[in-house]
Amino acid sequence: MARKARQRISYVLPLANSPGGHRLGVNGLAVDSDRSILYSGGRDGVICAWDLNLDLQNGDSNSQNPFASPEDPAPAGGAKKTTSSFRSQVQAHTHWVNDIILAQSNTALVSASSDITVKVWRPFGEDGQSATTIGLHSDYVKCLASPGPHSDWVASGGLDHKIRLWDLNGGGEKLQIAVGEDENSAKGSVYALSVRGSIMASGGPESIVRLWDPKTGKRITKFVGHTDNVRDILINQDGDTIMTASSDQTIKVWSMAAGRCMHTLTMHNDSVWSLYSDHSQLSVFYSSDRSGMVAKTDVRGNSDMDEGLSIAVAQEHEGVDKVVVAGNYLWTATSSSSINRWRDVDTSIEVQAPESPRQNRVASLASISKLPSPPPSEEPKKTSEENKKIPFASVLRISNTAPFTISKIRDPETGLAYSGRKPSEAIIETDPGIVYPYYSLPEETIEGQNGLIKHLMLNDRKRVLTLDTAGEVMLWDLLKGVPVQSFGKRHLEDVIPEVNTMESVANWCGVDTRTGRLAVILEENYCFDAEMYADEVTLDEAITFRDDQRINLGKWVLRYLFGSLIDEEIKRDEAYRASILATAHQLNGLRRENAPHALQLPVNQLNGWQQNHDDDASVITPRPTNGFHHSVMTPGLAIGVATPAVLPPSHGTHVQKHLPSTIEEGSNLEPTKSHMSNPRTSGDYFSSAPPPPPPVAAGKGSETTNSTESEATPQSPTEPDKDGKSSSLFGKKFRMNFPKKLGRSSVEVKPAVVDDKSEESDKSSEKEDKIVEDNFYGIIQKVRNEYDEQLLANPGGPLATGISPSLPNETPVLKPPPFTTIIIQEDRPDSGGVADLYRGTINSVGKDADVIEKTAPMWLGDLLLRNQIPYKDTVKVSFILQPLQDLLPSIASTDGNSRLNANRMLRAKKILAYVAERIEPQPEHPDPDALKPEEYLDLYCHDQLIYGRQAEM
Repeated sequence: MARKARQRISYVLPLANSPGGHRLGVNGLAVDSDRSILYSGGRDGVICAWDLNLDLQNGDSNSQNPFASPEDPAPAGGAKKTTSSFRSQVQAHTHWVNDIILAQSNTALVSASSDITVKVWRPFGEDGQSATTIGLHSDYVKCLASPGPHSDWVASGGLDHKIRLWDLNGGGEKLQIAVGEDENSAKGSVYALSVRGSIMASGGPESIVRLWDPKTGKRITKFVGHTDNVRDILINQDGDTIMTASSDQTIKVWSMAAGRCMHTLTMHNDSVWSLYSDHSQLSVFYSSDRSGMVAKTDVRGNSDMDEGLSIAVAQEHEGVDKVVVAGNYLWTATSSSSINRWRDVDTSIEVQAPESPRQNRVASLASISKLPSPPPSEEPKKTSEENKKIPFASVLRISNTAPFTISKIRDPETGLAYSGRKPSEAIIETDPGIVYPYYSLPEETIEGQNGLIKHLMLNDRKRVLTLDTAGEVMLWDLLKGVPVQSFGKRHLEDVIPEVNTMESVANWCGVDTRTGRLAVILEENYCFDAEMYADEVTLDEAITFRDDQRINLGKWVLRYLFGSLIDEEIKRDEAYRASILATAHQLNGLRRENAPHALQLPVNQLNGWQQNHDDDASVITPRPTNGFHHSVMTPGLAIGVATPAVLPPSHGTHVQKHLPSTIEEGSNLEPTKSHMSNPRTSGDYFSSAPPPPPPVAAGKGSETTNSTESEATPQSPTEPDKDGKSSSLFGKKFRMNFPKKLGRSSVEVKPAVVDDKSEESDKSSEKEDKIVEDNFYGIIQKVRNEYDEQLLANPGGPLATGISPSLPNETPVLKPPPFTTIIIQEDRPDSGGVADLYRGTINSVGKDADVIEKTAPMWLGDLLLRNQIPYKDTVKVSFILQPLQDLLPSIASTDGNSRLNANRMLRAKKILAYVAERIEPQPEHPDPDALKPEEYLDLYCHDQLIYGRQAEM
């Protein structure tokens, strides 16, 4: 049987109440143009939906003026500016969301995450508050692709070198493709993926673009030409042109028919991270890079891509991970938690001519200037007339082989416009120098929130320091689940000495801030390792504790994280006990008074048996004798060993023998011991516990039969040894007494040899037959099995509850925030990650009892319902006590040994009390006003003061 996967419990501390939004950077964007909704996936594992309040089908009221700019003054009428608003969000993942995509007519949003899961969120469905897992990878999932907006399947690619196709209707995995397997390559991570029709393209750090058949999973071909990671891929509607973006700062256009690269575009000066196009032939596309520049390229109406126009639309402060376009707007996602909206640029308008004809000379094709032009000193200002033109400083050189086409530039001196690329067309081949984006500011910013980006666990293992994206340092209490102090905007390293202590407490939890929140992780193998002394706890209500009583931190926290679940299970337990008691009383009412509990066979005094009345032996198997008294049998049957019954007297005084006699039947039988004649010492029918043998020396076999029997019964040389090592397992299990094959003389059969181990297994065989589930519900099954045993022992008696959670004097009351998130996770060794089994809050765990019973581990049920934690050996520490600089007498033993051992949770004042007692034993009647050891003794460790007069622990 496979080993059950390890499970863990996590709880996420809530941040201050704030409107919805991301707390870390945004990696994925998707727009539903029909409903005017923007979806975003962030590094905090959250997927947000935003109402854009825009008409993305026909353009909004401002879209009628294609030359509007954020720099334009507000209209005289004071037109109302449209703003986006928060719609909803879901905590879909426990790690970064790397990509999102809309499918099934924009009713399903699929997300890929570094938590190795692919999930689908249906915001308009019945379960719109949670995301459902549709598949798992064995490493980070980096990208998604769909063949169309109405498709019922999506493809995902990850760092596990796999492309997997998933059915969105619950069909699971449709196809799996091992990238690089046919090339015997150890590489094959998938960073980019695109599907259109019968073509699927993938790319990754190998700089290779691979093409696949999504129906069969077979590779069609591959394109080689990039020199760095392939980050994004587009496929045109016909499937004959593929566009790829790479970290080598280029965008390449590949032809399926020619099987090679047709164009290499170099308008970017940094790694190109994202591509977007809603044009069927990719003639208009948008691209973004690591420097934050967003470019729009238009090659419509040009036979060669080098003749197209590329414009720097916007410039972000961080690298742009994703750009999407809808209507007359585009949105950008960066490492910031905010999302910017920019107005699109109309590339059909004219391009403004250079400001200085002397510096940027326009010449015919026959007279091309080779002199470089100096960059403009500042960003060009657009006048009212020039607002209808694209600034020349915003134009990008589309490729290294392309001159700066000015087919849309109007000569300011002659007023002539060049409308086509002809031999007489004017061009500029000089580098414009500094590029200024068309828009310097976004039209709108969808504000995000501040998230945690760094943390440090303090020595007491109860408090954590965190740093958020705004630079604020905060101190958290892990037991209460709340922030306790803010230190403002400071360096984390400067605050640590102010709050840290000299305590040394065992690690009992893991802390993580990768989703922008403080998550505490508890695992079975170490969450019960740390303790604290009860008198150090600050409580709202006074509770009397034992001297030096310790509280287990993991047990304490879990008790109140699942407090409502315990209350729900107590209610269910009361209802269950009431129901089985009612059923038992009903069954007892159907039984007549003084009715026997079992049927007893009539005793027939058989001739030839000599019963010793001092022994409580009984006949096992009646045998026929040679006298007039025969074995009992069923009337009318001719086989004497049928169901026993006493013959009626009317049958006469002579009855014909039914079975031939044997030699043993001719003589009287001596009483023999058997498993029926031995008194039972357990409830198991097959158990035959003989009197316990006297203790024997270790290493010698224990005799299981009494001494009188061993002396009276001779042992055959062929019989096994009495230690029972050669007896069969079947015989041990059922106590069957198989006699040896005897000769013509009758020999007493020696009783079966019983060993202690098999006896113990027989006693528990009935309990072992009751199999319980290996989860939280298995503990409930064990409790209910105990109720059944109580009813068997006392059918009419009351049932004591089997649920006994810890009491406040053992785990004082904690009140963590009710909206603290609780997650139950499971290790997936086959997938190489952790999968979420349950996600809820402290408020909801009671309502979700049915789900938790099936998903939570058994050790959690043992802790919550029976107050039992997994057993572990007590950890000891060893240390040496010596007087500092020989200022005090030695406290070593007579042999000079000063090494001591103690529990790991050892208080420093206990050590000082021990030292004081060894130096000067306390009198029989100590003075109540005498100084305490910590008031006149100091404890040092490696010349550092730990505890005493000048230090407090």
